[in-house]
Amino acid sequence: MQAAVVKEFAPRFAPGGKLLYIGDTEDKDFYMNAAGLAALNLPITEHSKLPDIVISDEKHGWLFLIEVVTSHGPVSAKRMVELEEFTKSCPYGIVYVTAFPNAKEFKKHIDDIAWETEVWLSDTPDHMIHFNGDRFIGPRK
Repeated sequence: MQAAVVKEFAPRFAPGGKLLYIGDTEDKDFYMNAAGLAALNLPITEHSKLPDIVISDEKHGWLFLIEVVTSHGPVSAKRMVELEEFTKSCPYGIVYVTAFPNAKEFKKHIDDIAWETEVWLSDTPDHMIHFNGDRFIGPRK
C-alpha cells in the first residue's frame, strides 16, 4: 500500500510534493528525509508519532499525513489528536488521509474514521472521499 500511495496518490493529489517519510509497523524508518522533516519543525525523535507516510506540498503549503489502514488503522479522532500534537509547530496546513486498498477494507473501518479527513482507495485512485466539512481537500489550519 505504501508503494501505491507514492506511485498513485501523490502524483494525483500532491503533484510535485516531496516525500519526507515512509515507515510502517515492521520498518519504522524505511525512508526518512530528516532535513526535510526538521525544516518543517517536525520532531523526528518521536518515531512512534509519525504516520506511515509524510509528503510536503510546498506549492500549497500543505503537509499530507497518510496512514495506511493495513499498517496502523485509519486516522481516527484519537489518532488525529496525536498527529495535531506532533505537527503543532509545523508552518504548513495539515491534510489527514487514510489509504485503503479497496472499498471492502474501507467498510470495515468506516466507523473509526475522523471527521475532516480524507479517504483514498487505491483501486479507484482518481477519487477521494472527504469526511464532511465546508470544503474538499485542504488543510484545516
